[in-house]
Amino acid sequence: MTVHHTKARQDAERARQQAFWNQLLHSLRGIPNDLLPFSAVRELHPTSERYGGVRAIPLAQIVGSVDRYRDFDHYFLPRLDHNLDRWANVRRAGLEGVELPPIQVYQVGEVYFVKDGHHRVSVARRAGQQFIDAEIIELQVTVPPNSTDSLKDLIIKSEYTRFLEATGLHRLRPDHDAILFTVPGRYDILLDHIKTRHYYLGLERQQDVPWSEAVATWHDDLYRPIIEELREHRLLERFPGRTEADLYLWIMDHRYFLAQRYGQEVNFEAAALDYVQHYAPDLLHRLWQRARQRWRGQATP
Repeated sequence: MTVHHTKARQDAERARQQAFWNQLLHSLRGIPNDLLPFSAVRELHPTSERYGGVRAIPLAQIVGSVDRYRDFDHYFLPRLDHNLDRWANVRRAGLEGVELPPIQVYQVGEVYFVKDGHHRVSVARRAGQQFIDAEIIELQVTVPPNSTDSLKDLIIKSEYTRFLEATGLHRLRPDHDAILFTVPGRYDILLDHIKTRHYYLGLERQQDVPWSEAVATWHDDLYRPIIEELREHRLLERFPGRTEADLYLWIMDHRYFLAQRYGQEVNFEAAALDYVQHYAPDLLHRLWQRARQRWRGQATP
């Protein structure tokens, strides 16, 4: 048995041990330790596909796999013992100076999903490489993922994609601020808001109103002014880990509740301040939430 063979096998076993400790640490912190499945990207409804050639890509931007996302952890370390022989062979080839072919990946936004070459990625990351040669297929999507997204984030972005397809907001207002939630199932409520606006615009004008006009006026006259008001009062700071879209829906619901309670319309500012007064976490809770977010974000292999 050669020195390179022994070294490669030892490195493979250490990588497997590190994967075990990663899993334990992530479990304690309550954060995912998985690669993203490429199937979730299909839910982002890619609009086109093209060959991107071969170039060096950052290993840190490789976040998922086409069909082996269960075999490696979030850091591309091997989870399964039966992967170790293949892992050791790739490592030994590197130690012996063998030039390996480029991996194959799908590029979606600024991140990559491995089609072929999982062990080469794993070995390269474990060895501290920053880049790896890859043959690239580029997919264009309306709402691209990023390197910090979890599977839940991709589900939410897939819902956002469908919302944009239904409203055309990305074409009507291409520079609009991203409307992202922290939980799934919220875009249907936004659609209901737009449908309600569409209905009342038709009643007001006594004629059919284009759907695109209802979408544009919802964004320009309702959603965006409310978001600007949230920013002016810095209300989002009172709700760590949440988004402006989350707070928009909560306060709109609270505004309706207050109107029903008092029998008259309540402006958004009054509803927002009342909501914050009654439902914002106290200072200690906010500090704990921020500390927990930092702690959860510090998981490293």
